[in-house]
Amino acid sequence: MMPAEVSETSENKVAPSLLEAARTRYDSLQISDDLLGESEDSSGNPFYNTSPDLSAEASSSEDDAAENLAGSEGGDGGDPAQPADVHRRICAESRPKVRSRMAFHGKEERRRDEAENTVHPGDPVQEGGKGSVCNAACRRPEDLGDEDGWSSALQHVPTPSFTETTGPTRVMPASSSAIDFFQLFVPDNVIKNMVTQTNMYAKKFQERFGCDEAWTDVSLAEMKAFLGYMISTSTHHCESVLSIWSGGFYSNKSISVVMTQARFEKILKFFHIVAFRSSQTAHGLYKIQPFLTTLQKGFDSSFRPSQTQVLHEPLIDEDPAFIASCTERELRKRKKRKFTLWVRQCSSTGFISQIFVHLKEGGGTDGLDARKNKPQLHSIVAKNLCQNSHGKNYIIFTGPSITSLNLFEEFEKQDIYCCGLLSSRKSDCTGLPLSMMSNTEVALSRGQYRIEMKGKMSLICWYNKGLFRFLSNAYSPIQQGVIIKRKSGEIPCPLAVEAFAAHLSYICKYDDKYSTCFISHKPNKTWQQVFWYSLSIAINNAYILYKMSDAYHVKRYSRAHFGDRLVRELLGLEETSPQD
Repeated sequence: MMPAEVSETSENKVAPSLLEAARTRYDSLQISDDLLGESEDSSGNPFYNTSPDLSAEASSSEDDAAENLAGSEGGDGGDPAQPADVHRRICAESRPKVRSRMAFHGKEERRRDEAENTVHPGDPVQEGGKGSVCNAACRRPEDLGDEDGWSSALQHVPTPSFTETTGPTRVMPASSSAIDFFQLFVPDNVIKNMVTQTNMYAKKFQERFGCDEAWTDVSLAEMKAFLGYMISTSTHHCESVLSIWSGGFYSNKSISVVMTQARFEKILKFFHIVAFRSSQTAHGLYKIQPFLTTLQKGFDSSFRPSQTQVLHEPLIDEDPAFIASCTERELRKRKKRKFTLWVRQCSSTGFISQIFVHLKEGGGTDGLDARKNKPQLHSIVAKNLCQNSHGKNYIIFTGPSITSLNLFEEFEKQDIYCCGLLSSRKSDCTGLPLSMMSNTEVALSRGQYRIEMKGKMSLICWYNKGLFRFLSNAYSPIQQGVIIKRKSGEIPCPLAVEAFAAHLSYICKYDDKYSTCFISHKPNKTWQQVFWYSLSIAINNAYILYKMSDAYHVKRYSRAHFGDRLVRELLGLEETSPQD
């Protein structure tokens, strides 16, 4: 009994020290702790579960996940096409498992040339340390020389300095309501334009197809109520927004009294942002572009993001419980979206700073629809998302579809630094050494890695039950990091790997929480789909600003409660007392 008790006591002492180390490292990476959720502590902090616990030897689904995430050990595996899938799978596969083994490893000591600040990977390391840089024995003889400027001699690269002021740009009073934050992005003049354009379209429609006796011009109050009903589907998911007036399970009698179902359907029939195409308009999103432009100006003027940001596709699916009730035909229809929506998102707060919409079909001034090379297309998407980031020393994290040497070098000239996951299938590997993109003949231990440099660019090949390759010019290759898991302990890695896992995991937590808060109304028209998705993003951003304001300390609303308050204020209903 005594040995068992001693062992149990030892484990209890180890766990808090690991969590304390994680919190310290988490703070050093500038990641906010509890901005998104309603938890009072950091026990659910995604940083604690960031390493992909993959099995390279099993032939199960975990092996498939390893191939999807890391390109497999032989370099033949592929990553998901979209960065959103990458960070979702990183988080999903990183959850601690019962069979995981403890991975405490000793710290290595490298012999450094302080005069040149150079680390030679062939230098001896402390015996038993598994977080070591592989020596020459890990590489084939033909790979030992420089390859197109790449070298195994590592130089220190300082992390870019950042002096920008971050956070909200205006101080909202403590008495601010949900609609005050919402109107930072969707002010009254935007809603008045919706009223004008809707009435214009209704008039033209009736001139062509006959008069509708039941129609009367919509007012500003009615348009706000119309938006309120649509937004209510983000917190109370239902089969159709019309279910609000039904007598069934999804009915909502508390808000249905403001407008009749017949009137709502009439406004829905004629609703427009831009009623008519101008002779000079060629863009496929001309019906929604003025709203997107106004929304972007609101994002830029209301918030300054932190240094670390992520380019990805946010999750815009409905509540999984609601999806489970859909028929197979409905699911196929929902999956056939004719556009992709990309964002640049602050990884310290979750605030989405920029939106870019790419139409899969039809002509466009950007010419993206004509490009069959996906890495090239995603490179153009990244340039559009970062067009206002020049000279600010931002650190951008990217998924495998965006990561490429040419793009990172171009961004570096604009003082934009990057760290991205590589895939031999999904990434543009032009200019990268083949020796690093192919499988090593020597078996690696968990936590071992190889690094080669070209200028300030580092190419990292890190082993954690599968090979993970990263490209970075934002973090020094000679700085040691660690992935910390609750049950598995520490897994050594370069600092760039740790930063990538931590920041992408935070965005994964954002998606898991807020993807269920998107407006669930799904129209057939592409411009309307983009509008409701964009409006959902604006509401999520409004909630983030609310949580960073004094108003949150007065009335601590959850995201769902914030959405309910916004709906009631748009409908003009009397405010109710806040619920704890």
